[in-house]
Formats: sequence, structure tokens, C-alpha cells
Amino acid sequence: MVLLAPEVATAAKAGQFVNLYLNDASKLLPRPISICGFDALAGTVRLVFRVVGGGTSELSEMSEGDEIKILGPLGNGFFEIPEKNALLFGGGIGIPPMLGLAKKLHTQGKKVTAILGYRDAENFLAEEFKAFADVIIATDDGSVGFHGNVVDAARNCFGADASKEPDQNGVNATCSDLHIFACGPLPMLRGVKAFAAAHNAPAQISMEERMACGIGACLACVCKSSEVDHHSNVKNKRVCKDGPVFMAEEIEI
Repeated sequence: MVLLAPEVATAAKAGQFVNLYLNDASKLLPRPISICGFDALAGTVRLVFRVVGGGTSELSEMSEGDEIKILGPLGNGFFEIPEKNALLFGGGIGIPPMLGLAKKLHTQGKKVTAILGYRDAENFLAEEFKAFADVIIATDDGSVGFHGNVVDAARNCFGADASKEPDQNGVNATCSDLHIFACGPLPMLRGVKAFAAAHNAPAQISMEERMACGIGACLACVCKSSEVDHHSNVKNKRVCKDGPVFMAEEIEI
């Protein structure tokens, strides 16, 4: 879905999201969807989502010229990084927000490697990533690319000791000069955090949580944090307001 939303497009950063308010009044809460891409000059915001229920089904039935109320951009996007190359992990519907990040890093002259995880051969957006990154595909059923998850694919390329030679895809097999980014389901993020720690590489993790307000007021989307949060005074952080992007050491998963 491409939205004409000039104010959002001008302010958006890779890793942020928008809230979409449905026209069906019985669906009270907005649907938070990650921003896949944005064009400030055209004033457009691109969203890529999976139809999983009544709300996203309504969104999928919209057509050109329809109007929808949105709020955004929301949350904190990916942080600026030092002069390091990038290793991106995306899993399932966590893949779309990584596309805008890959484009940004590529335009900054960084070497980008993207490891994308899918259930099967329906590798949405993979071809678009190839314009900005070296792409490694991992599938649960082994139908395309590496048979397994994205973390196992990374271990296959980079090795447990980060000392392997580049693989057949030409991927640099050391993590010492890499900054890691990830978005996907919680088990994947847990594996990425462990992988980054094993390679002594900094990692930014974009969390996925069910949300209600999207602006940090309701505390419905908290995650465990390593430090006491100034807002709640416990070891929690609000994914919508304090995140969704965190440094890996900030959160416990």
C-alpha cells in the first residue's frame, strides 16, 4: 500500500511505523504497520503487510483514491551508526522495514549484507533488496537458499569464530567491522542478540509487540529492559515510544 502523506513522508526515518485507523468503527484500535519506504519529494509512504485478520483484510481491500486516517511517523527508527558496514537480519513481516534501511545505508556508501528469512519460496521484496545489498535467503522448508533460520545462515557464512574466508556469495566472513540490525519474531531476535554478542558486534533490534495507543500512554507494549525505565520506574520499556528500535544490550529477550 502506498499512501499519499507528505507530512509523514518528510519526517519519516527507517524503522519507524504508522498507526492506521480503520473505517469500520467496530474496530476501535488502530493497526500499527512498519514503514517499508518513503519518498519525501513525492510525499508518499509505502507499507507492506500480511493479511492476518479483519483489520488488515479491510486495508487490503482499499483501492486508489480511498482515504484513511493515519498517525505517524511513530517510535524511534534505527540510529545513526559509526563508519561500519552493515549486516541486516529480517524475518517474515519484519523484512519490510529493513528495505528502507538497506537503501539508506547503501546511499551512505556502506557495504550491506541482508539475510532474509521466509517460510517458503514466496520471497517477497528479496529482489528489491538486491539493488542495495548482498542478499542471502533462508527458508524454513529449504525451498530457496539456505535451509534453516537466518541466524543459522549467518553462522554458515561467518562461522562461530568469525575467521572463515568469504563464502561462494562473496560475503565478507568477519563480523569485526559490522554493525548488526534486525527485525522479526522474538525467537529470531533472541538468536541475533546472541550471535552479535558472540562476535562482539553492536546490534540494533527492532521489537514487535501488540500495541494499543502507539504513543506510549497505555503501557500495553512493554518489553523487559536491563535498566529501570524513568517512565514506569521498573525494568520495562515501551516498544512504541522508547523503541521499537533498541540497542541489543538495552533489552532482555
